[in-house]
Amino acid sequence: MKEEIKVIYEDNHLLVVVKPFNVPSQGDPSGDEDMLTALKAYLKEKYNKPGNVYLGLVHRLDRPTGGVMVFAKTDKAAARLSQAIREGEMEKQYFAIVVGKPAEEHGHLEHYLKKMPDNTVRVVPATTEGAKRAELVYTVLQTTKDLKTPLSLVKIDLITGRSHQIRVQMKHIGCPVFGDVRYGGNIAKGYHLALFARHLKFAHPVTGQTMSFYAYPPEEEPWLRFDIDRFMRIIGK
Repeated sequence: MKEEIKVIYEDNHLLVVVKPFNVPSQGDPSGDEDMLTALKAYLKEKYNKPGNVYLGLVHRLDRPTGGVMVFAKTDKAAARLSQAIREGEMEKQYFAIVVGKPAEEHGHLEHYLKKMPDNTVRVVPATTEGAKRAELVYTVLQTTKDLKTPLSLVKIDLITGRSHQIRVQMKHIGCPVFGDVRYGGNIAKGYHLALFARHLKFAHPVTGQTMSFYAYPPEEEPWLRFDIDRFMRIIGK
């Protein structure tokens, strides 16, 4: 997978890359090659390092999700980035293509989620044992008019980082993410999950400088139906 890795930024402390769709963030029971292992191999080869290479996983993207990820190249960077995430100081923004159109153009969603034994996540009452609060803000950017079932391009600012959060919360308001067989049924079976981490912003763990990174979704269906370039240029830059 080394040839597929797109490195956005690298210094002595950080490695920022674009995770492809359907690649695990770290090793899992599937045994498929994961980002952490592949990037360690990349660093080992690039710098001709003997022995084990340190690389800290400080956040994850669900396996089906693509987009920007940051890894830490030192213990110090890993600890400080992890602290920033815990304190809500790392900004994460996504593009999602959802089936249908949310009732409101702009919405603030807050639910309580619980991971089930079958590895799915459900919205549950706040008093449920093991439930965790999940919060996001979304804005509808564009809706197709040329399809029997309309699709909407949505910008999502993630406030909390729960497993499957965006997929479950958007499904809960009646607009599952396109390509989500687990939560959205078979309407888009065979396509990649249309969820992409487009922007990551945080303070550099050593210098304190504001670091801001963007990545474009792939040029494939259903992203080609939307004016992605326009929204990438006008949002957050």
